[in-house]
Amino acid sequence: MEAGRFVVETPQIQRLQRRHFILFNVLPLLLIIATPLYWDWLYHGGFEIALFATMWLLTSLGITVGFHRLFTHRSFQVAPSVQIALAVLGSMAAQGGITSWVAIHRLHHEKSDTESDLHSPNLHGEGFANRLRGLLHSHVLWMRRHPYPNVVRFAPDLLRSRHLRSINRNYLNIVWIGLLLPTAAGFAYHGDLSGALSGLFWGGVLRLFVLEHIIWSINSFLHVFGNRTYETRDSSRNVGVLGLITLGESWHNNHHRFANSPSFGLKWHNLDPGYWLIKGLEALGLATDLRMPDPAQVEARRALPSTSAHL
Repeated sequence: MEAGRFVVETPQIQRLQRRHFILFNVLPLLLIIATPLYWDWLYHGGFEIALFATMWLLTSLGITVGFHRLFTHRSFQVAPSVQIALAVLGSMAAQGGITSWVAIHRLHHEKSDTESDLHSPNLHGEGFANRLRGLLHSHVLWMRRHPYPNVVRFAPDLLRSRHLRSINRNYLNIVWIGLLLPTAAGFAYHGDLSGALSGLFWGGVLRLFVLEHIIWSINSFLHVFGNRTYETRDSSRNVGVLGLITLGESWHNNHHRFANSPSFGLKWHNLDPGYWLIKGLEALGLATDLRMPDPAQVEARRALPSTSAHL
């Protein structure tokens, strides 16, 4: 991978990557594994399920609509207040600061499934063991230590925004706020320490764990399994049945073919909740300039029959 112009690597950056990996990748996993040790201390009911679902939905929309479709691909425009809200919600997902997230994803699109792609599952050789190793790398292990994209090259527009620079600078504080909010909600609802711990678990730990693995599966499984509707330079694939739970991100081959489209499903009957939110914002006058591809162009570029791949 070309250094300097594309990426930078320093001991300080690597230390920060290891710390982030341990705090927000390893620790939630360990806490989930240890659930039997403290399960009886937690409340389990409708409030907890609603808290989990609300925090998961809000922060997931912050990633797919905010970090991905708005800030990375500029597929639509929004009012400044909505821009700030989406940037804050995406930061609460603990997937990295907005500037680094955008830079990494723009690098991914430019170098997808090549040696310069930070999280391709397809560069580890053939055979079951190597394919599995590639999936583990692309799903989670790449985050332990990786070249850091040059944000001046890959995200100069974000660096020019005072609001986004501030949100990026306060990334860790926003993550902690995203954990404190459900903790406070649990305490307010139940009025005791168990309620606070329940809020932290359902709206914090479990929410982060589920959200992370759904997002990571886009990098890993959707470059190995699924259908290819469009010819692309990479091996991106669609798994439409996962459209709801991924908020539309599972139309990954569609997205790689029409990267600047705010709709990943491309058709009204393809489940894409992220696009539904964008259309809702448009109806309220809060989103404009949706960069939808022409339907005739979408059909004309359907160069592949529906094909699938397996490990």
